[in-house]
Amino acid sequence: MKDGAFITLGIETSCDETAAAVTAAGRRVLSNVIASQIDEHAVFGGVVPEIASRRHLERINGVIDAALSEAGVSFAGIDLIGVTEGPGLVGAVLIGLAAAKAMSFALDKPFVGVHHIKGHIHAVYLEHPALAPPFLSLVVSGGHTDLIAAHGYREYEVLGRTRDDAAGEAFDKVARILGLGYPGGPKVDAAAKNGDPHKIAFKRVMLEKGSLDFSFSGVKTSVLNYVNTEKQAGRSICAADVAAGFQASVVDVIVSKTLTALRKTGYRKLAVGGGVASNSLLRSRLNEACEASAVELFIPSPVFCTDNAAMIACAAYYEHKAGRTDRLDLDAKANLAL
Repeated sequence: MKDGAFITLGIETSCDETAAAVTAAGRRVLSNVIASQIDEHAVFGGVVPEIASRRHLERINGVIDAALSEAGVSFAGIDLIGVTEGPGLVGAVLIGLAAAKAMSFALDKPFVGVHHIKGHIHAVYLEHPALAPPFLSLVVSGGHTDLIAAHGYREYEVLGRTRDDAAGEAFDKVARILGLGYPGGPKVDAAAKNGDPHKIAFKRVMLEKGSLDFSFSGVKTSVLNYVNTEKQAGRSICAADVAAGFQASVVDVIVSKTLTALRKTGYRKLAVGGGVASNSLLRSRLNEACEASAVELFIPSPVFCTDNAAMIACAAYYEHKAGRTDRLDLDAKANLAL
């Protein structure tokens, strides 16, 4: 970069998006390239790990080249390489990690492994340059529904997490039950707009009193039981009403527990990330709740809510700034703890 900014190349391959991005000084996005595999996995109703890994292998070099070209950065201009080390599909994570290690060795550049959830927490910085910790982070995705106190750029405290199905996973399964297609989140969101959320009342699972953990397996099963019962009775099913009722149940629980976490921490800032953060009802309800509670709400644009490499580059920048550099024997971890 001509302005001398610190350049980070980010690589993300934790699931079914092959992504690379370039950031300057951590937060300024110079490029953000994502090669989606949605069409290939849609026929199976979900991500097939082996197919995802093969597609990452085929696309990773081209995606990295495209990100550097779009940013106007050469290989020599890279100061740091950040890459997802987990959690995620281990075969998929390995592809991105191998690419990052190879580049680090060949270019003699440092690299840093990034926790995928830390990436989602950092995504909010990409569009909110004035935001700084501490704040409460809500990460809602296909594999995670977490409430995390971000005490600093690298200091996190998990206050609540999913005990079974994450919100995004439940959306995908309900979409499959209703025959809406894949990916389930956008399909259910779209169907719910034409439905009555009060027509079918699904239970709000809050768990033990005061718990900030989540459980969405029960509401998913309730949807399945409702659909099966109606079919056996020969009654027609309004998919829009089912979708609206299910979505309202999930969003009510998330918003309620998030407000509880804000009260417990005393934080007046809420940052939201993860693919489900694109859900229109969740965004609307969180906005209303935060306005009523005088809490500042920060939600990235949808492109930074879903899996992307710009958030990984941002997180890597702050890790490296604190003095961290990883060795070439860093391994992929499917269940990496925060």
